[in-house]
Amino acid sequence: MSEKQNDKLAVLIDADNAQASIIAELLEEISKFGIASIKRAYGDWTTTRLKNWKTHLHRYAIQPIQQFSYTTGKNSTDSSLIIDAMDILHENHLDGFCIVSSDSDFTRLATRIREAGLVVYGFGEEKTPESFTSACDKFIFTENLRKREDIKKTKGDGIKLKEILTKAINALSSDDGWASLSAVASYINKNNPSFDPRSYGYDKYGKLIKSLNYIDIDARKFEDGSTNVHLYIRVKGDN
Repeated sequence: MSEKQNDKLAVLIDADNAQASIIAELLEEISKFGIASIKRAYGDWTTTRLKNWKTHLHRYAIQPIQQFSYTTGKNSTDSSLIIDAMDILHENHLDGFCIVSSDSDFTRLATRIREAGLVVYGFGEEKTPESFTSACDKFIFTENLRKREDIKKTKGDGIKLKEILTKAINALSSDDGWASLSAVASYINKNNPSFDPRSYGYDKYGKLIKSLNYIDIDARKFEDGSTNVHLYIRVKGDN
């Protein structure tokens, strides 16, 4: 991820559909992927509904983009953000976009940006439709941007986790069943954009893997004689 940290990114926020209270954590997360060269938040700033955003706009130098709600029941904010995104796509030399919303209306936008060869990072709540999360290169649930010490996964979640890991290990393992943890993590990120160890209470893949009783772990030393190690994993019983 470090080689990407100088990427120039456009951060476009659907203020009607995002929480102002997580903006500090959001921008900190975005800094892992690159530099927020453009920061804009879209909504009807003449109403009191977005009043919680106003302090954050000044503090984090986010440009508010005014969009009046011309018709009841129609989300003109989405259209404004999408039009702006396409203008930015064609007029600026950027490396990617961060779209902050839980709205599936941005699915086609994410797909179009990726078709142009740019990376798309999505940020939204866990209720975000899969169509949008899958359209992004990486999707981060905003619940994971807060400390989540009370996470208790259900049996169904555990089954899904095992399926995802087993599929990745089988796809990458050698004949003896072992696969590099870094390669497994990369495979999962590409095929499951919203997968995040933080959803299971761990901030790193390694910590998550070590908590699973159905995974064997083998720490292999680097050939350069250093104390660093490569972690290899396999599903127990596959040897």
